[in-house]
Amino acid sequence: MEIGSTRPDFFGDIGSWSERTEVHKAASLGQASQLQQLIRSGASVNVVAVDSITPLHEACLRGQAQCVRLLLDAGAQVDARNVDGSTPLCDACSAGSLECVRLLLERGAEANPALTSRTASPLHEACLGGNSDCVKLLIARGARLESYDLYYGTPLHAACVNEHADCVKVLLNAGAKVNAARLHETALHHAAKNMRVEMIETLVEFGANIYARDQHNRRPVDYTAPGSPSAACLGFYETTPMSLQQLSRLAVRKTLGTRALKVMGRLDVPKLLIRYLCYH
Repeated sequence: MEIGSTRPDFFGDIGSWSERTEVHKAASLGQASQLQQLIRSGASVNVVAVDSITPLHEACLRGQAQCVRLLLDAGAQVDARNVDGSTPLCDACSAGSLECVRLLLERGAEANPALTSRTASPLHEACLGGNSDCVKLLIARGARLESYDLYYGTPLHAACVNEHADCVKVLLNAGAKVNAARLHETALHHAAKNMRVEMIETLVEFGANIYARDQHNRRPVDYTAPGSPSAACLGFYETTPMSLQQLSRLAVRKTLGTRALKVMGRLDVPKLLIRYLCYH
């Protein structure tokens, strides 16, 4: 059985360097009994493979929650980085394993690890995979809504690019900036490109600028097919004034910020605005 070399590793102090070990394999396949036996026999839980992947990365990537627990109990480093800079939490979010995400956060995993040019944040990974429950949990644990990735932009961009409407709603309700831009391209540009009417409506309801122009000087409507439902939707918003409900929502969000979001779901929005104006 290969457990790993005792010579110094070249990836830092995570553990000894080795090819993919039996510990990696057991963690990946969810073989909890085998993994427990290996740990008891003295196998390192922090051994890193040639690509700097630890057994904890493997378990998280496959959503093997029982193995994640065993590894953490045995001293696995919760924020170990692989060669791309991804942490086990990034992998658990990508896999959409809510149980693994919860375990890692409970054991001290960083919800906002420092980003590199080669990796996205855990929140980005959850949005890319359409894992809205993971998105909610990360936000509850302080994940930055405006975390910026060089390739994707913000998590809201990532959710729109991959057409995950549930994640878009979660992010917006939590206070994500609807008009944040990457190369002048907003989330609404992505929704228009994907011809997603529901997503377009959601973004506009939360204040998306239908006239925003990207690096090619194009508005969102310019990316829709003439006569398509998405083109008709954006055309409607261009010619129709906002309703009192929309205006109230935007006014409350702008004036009170994310503090108002907790009560907006429980109160009629125009009444909430009136209450605020009466007491200020």
